[in-house]
Amino acid sequence: MPRAGLDRSRVVAAAAVVADDAGFERFTLAMVAKSLGVRLPSLYNHIESLEALRGEIAIQAMNELAGVLSSAAAGRSRGEALHAVAHAYREYALKCPGRYSATIRAPIPDDAKHNAAASAVLDVMLAVLRGYNLEGDDAVDAIRAIRAAMHGWAELEKGGAFGMPQDVNRSYQRLITGIHATLSLHDRSRPAEPLSV
Repeated sequence: MPRAGLDRSRVVAAAAVVADDAGFERFTLAMVAKSLGVRLPSLYNHIESLEALRGEIAIQAMNELAGVLSSAAAGRSRGEALHAVAHAYREYALKCPGRYSATIRAPIPDDAKHNAAASAVLDVMLAVLRGYNLEGDDAVDAIRAIRAAMHGWAELEKGGAFGMPQDVNRSYQRLITGIHATLSLHDRSRPAEPLSV
């Protein structure tokens, strides 16, 4: 008999918090049950398996990230939009590490909800890149490069890899400014513009 007040969305929300604390690949159903104050078998009334729960967290996290990036980009274009999105991405990765790790998974081809969530993130990035007149394969190349840079930075920062005393925020700002300069070189419609660090 399902416990009153406990449903799939509440289980997923609790699991997302547990994943942030324990790690996306390390959290267990037992941890989620404990956080909800229920016995482990009670979860199976609402979720089929740990893998299914991970999939639900990935969808939630992708939707959250899309919302965060969309809000950051709103009303901005080109370098300002790129910087705003990059800083929002980094902040989400550091604030919600378990959920962020869930966003790294490629969507399962026949999972419509996961694909829709991933597309929402992609749409924000494509909108930013249209400011640089990048579309099609050029936009895909740029998105892959930007994602690799932002993800690599986030993983290094989460792992405590930046131990030197220089300001980490300044270094990240310069990284994104460098990406902006590179993207500007590919925009033949206007001369490259400097963006102050």
